[in-house]
Amino acid sequence: MVTGGRGVTIRVVLLIGLVTTGFSYFVFRIWTTQGGALPPSPWGALIVLVFMACGVFFAGLPVRRFLHGQAKKTLNPMRAMRTLVLAQASALTGALVTGWYLAQILVVLPNFDIASRRSLLWRLVALAAGAVLMVVAGMVVQKMCRVDKDHPDRDAGHDVDAQTNDRHEH
Repeated sequence: MVTGGRGVTIRVVLLIGLVTTGFSYFVFRIWTTQGGALPPSPWGALIVLVFMACGVFFAGLPVRRFLHGQAKKTLNPMRAMRTLVLAQASALTGALVTGWYLAQILVVLPNFDIASRRSLLWRLVALAAGAVLMVVAGMVVQKMCRVDKDHPDRDAGHDVDAQTNDRHEH
């Protein structure tokens, strides 16, 4: 659970998305001007992105319930930590994938008047939206894993850390 650190910030997510978009656009533009085709963008990828975003969100609910005192059983700290890492990975991966699809959108956009390109553009927009959903799920679950300053488990965790440090110093 996040206690003191900031975790993955919106600034980092935006930076990763923008850098990925810029670099990918540059590569795709060179590739397509030399006669290459854009990578395939199947509708099935959207299903995977949405499924992953939902999975991350539903993995975070038990942590949220536990931290709000609504859980019926205790929460394994390792599970909470893995949920946090999964959420952060989802946010970062979603930023990368969003940049990947946005770059393809920028390459296809000048040919919007061609029906086949218009169809591809809408598919890419849907895929980019699915990737943004992954970012949102990751950021929301990361927030769910945050332990407030006044939360009793946070104080208990600090006591354990202090006791461990005292033992190692002596």
